[in-house]
Amino acid sequence: MATEPTVLCAQELHVRYGETPVLAGLAAEVRTGEMLALVGRNGSGKSTLLRTLARLLPADAGTVLLDGADIARLPTAQVAQRLAVLPQGPVPPAGITVRELVEHGRFPHRGMFARATADDRRVVQEALDLTGLAGYADRYVDRLSGGERQRAWIALTLAQQTPVLLLDEPTTFLDIGHQLEVLDLVDRLRRDRALTVVLVLHDLNQAARYCDRIVALDQGRVVADGSPSSVVTPEFLASHFGVHATVTTDPVTGSVVCLPYAAATD
Repeated sequence: MATEPTVLCAQELHVRYGETPVLAGLAAEVRTGEMLALVGRNGSGKSTLLRTLARLLPADAGTVLLDGADIARLPTAQVAQRLAVLPQGPVPPAGITVRELVEHGRFPHRGMFARATADDRRVVQEALDLTGLAGYADRYVDRLSGGERQRAWIALTLAQQTPVLLLDEPTTFLDIGHQLEVLDLVDRLRRDRALTVVLVLHDLNQAARYCDRIVALDQGRVVADGSPSSVVTPEFLASHFGVHATVTTDPVTGSVVCLPYAAATD
């Protein structure tokens, strides 16, 4: 089967926080149309990589290519029309409604101070409909449940109308039901709208269930890259997650599942 073209490519990335190296010569690629999970222990560099791919964080060395062009040299508006980013734990402005929040996604197309056009209003309404928030449009964002609030942020990224979504731990602080609701929504939107999605996830079983490919990081380097079944193995979990685990297949979803039973201290 032919490999899909690459939309994002990290080449020998080095990123430091002060004197501490976080990414160390990292190379990775994101292929068009895939749902890719970035996984690893805390401090492995997952969120740093996502932020660097999104040009939210400059690399100390190395290059990120967006559609073959150096992202650091592209105009900001052009990047924002190609990539939508949902950071971890975003905080909405006080007193903003769901519709007003989603309208922020149109800024890359019309500017922050220009009046909304009929097309802007159509796109915003479509994003509300797709995320099941049409009935919540006039509610204040800070009065929504965690799952509803996360759907509102996803609606904002949809209103941005980019082919690529970068989501940093979109299920953090949500209960399990809302976690699955959010991941089901992202998966459906990815398939229906032919999007490319990159997610930072802590839960390996969720990564294996929803994603086509997993890239695992450890100490700022890629230590595994492949299909869920090729990455999530007992040996990998012991070496890079510090757990002994049974790896099996979910009889309902058919996805690989890991069942940790002890810390790997040896």
